[in-house]
Amino acid sequence: MTDAVIQHRVSDDPAFDVVGTPPRVNDERYVLEIRTDPDVITVVHSSERGLRRGTAHARRLVADGAVTAGTIDEHPRFAVRGIIEGFYGRPWTHEQRLDMVRFLGEHRMNTFVYSPKDDVFTRRRWRDDLPAAELAALEELVAVASDLSVDVSYGLSPGLSIRYSDPTEVDRILARFDQVAELGVHSFWLLLDDIPMTLQHPADRDEFADLTAAHVHLVGEVRRRLDERDPRLHLAVCPTTYHGRGDEPALAAMGAGTDPRVDLTWTGREICSAELDLADAALFLRTTSRPVLYWDNYPVNDVAMTAELHVGAYRGRDPHLYRVSRGVIANPMDRPESSKIALATIADYLWDPVGYDADRSWDNAIREVAGKADATAFRLFADNVRTSCLEESDAPMLADALAALEFEEEFGDPARGRAALAALADSFVEAADRLLGPDVANPVLAAEVRPWVASFARGARQLRDVVAGSVSVAEEHGAAQPPAVFGDVLDMFVRSTSGWIDSRRGSA
Repeated sequence: MTDAVIQHRVSDDPAFDVVGTPPRVNDERYVLEIRTDPDVITVVHSSERGLRRGTAHARRLVADGAVTAGTIDEHPRFAVRGIIEGFYGRPWTHEQRLDMVRFLGEHRMNTFVYSPKDDVFTRRRWRDDLPAAELAALEELVAVASDLSVDVSYGLSPGLSIRYSDPTEVDRILARFDQVAELGVHSFWLLLDDIPMTLQHPADRDEFADLTAAHVHLVGEVRRRLDERDPRLHLAVCPTTYHGRGDEPALAAMGAGTDPRVDLTWTGREICSAELDLADAALFLRTTSRPVLYWDNYPVNDVAMTAELHVGAYRGRDPHLYRVSRGVIANPMDRPESSKIALATIADYLWDPVGYDADRSWDNAIREVAGKADATAFRLFADNVRTSCLEESDAPMLADALAALEFEEEFGDPARGRAALAALADSFVEAADRLLGPDVANPVLAAEVRPWVASFARGARQLRDVVAGSVSVAEEHGAAQPPAVFGDVLDMFVRSTSGWIDSRRGSA
């Protein structure tokens, strides 16, 4: 059904959008009625958002050739599903943002938070009015996002220089929010992360007991001023203490001192958390009297992680996290095309965490982003750049092959073990050549990942040459591999087996 007609119909059921567990009003539900002869998919909905989500689902079914007659009744489990452009490093271009917002819409996400750390107008020059060019770009972003039922939030990071005791500082924050509100932005973020942990200005130290007290005051004033404009305006805050168990004293004080309508963001146990745990989310709820809004630092690779390429699947998140969480806002890499692979899996999890299959979602994401022609090659490459907080192994396919070789050398058939490893090395080389070649399906992705693919190619050839005996292990002993490709799996193999394969070649 590659040419199916997609049409829509408004539901006449007054309770159509009352869904979820526990029950809640959710305007993103839809029903797909699929029939053949002729091939028609009808999107039944009660809202514009439901229409958008259902249409996106129908298009993906058609594109994947996965359409069968029947009925699909869908709604998301998490209310908030999106990303924040919140990394350190060069911000995305305007065109990259527009492309990403379209991607979010296609994957049934509903939130884009604009707040690049290195945009001078969100952090260093937060007091200044936005220039006309910045406003024009933001206006187009909001318009495109609105057409896709994606909400744009605007974040400001005043914490490096703000004088909490000066009431005119709140005026400046609201002046910026007013500027972007005129463009159609209805959600605002105050980012108080990554700032000094103590009050900097003498007047602030005189007025407030500590930094948390100053933040409670600031958030209260901003919320009050937003209420004067429109109580429906949304406010989220990233506190200075933004990771841990969820019962930290500073977090408890923020929860007790701020309006429960204000979302508080949290990254989990760590800045980059291997797991998001249901018990921790419940503890956060008890501590702050509100469900957690996760700021999940994956697939971001800034600061100390710049050597890593985070293109793995979303893992380690409890399937029932939606019961005590507002949602998840993922922080991507400064490489937007590469980020789409992980983000596609995040979107799948956020829509249906109970039914989420990380490996299946990952395979689908690679096929979509890298292109069907390059999916096999990219999958081989991606398996060897798994280094991240979410992965237990750096290069599981290679690690398994090396373990099998060791067993064959000691207890089985050494020739069989070497042949298997040689075949894997050959497949790595072929994959690298494909991804470095001129005919890749996604040139933008290929350009972003090229440094890692080049390292993958070098390592794959080293592995092949060592196993084939064209160079000795001892000669390659000092050849260090970049830590972000193969992790330390290949390097440990080369170093720990110096002379080991050479000494056994005569017995093969």
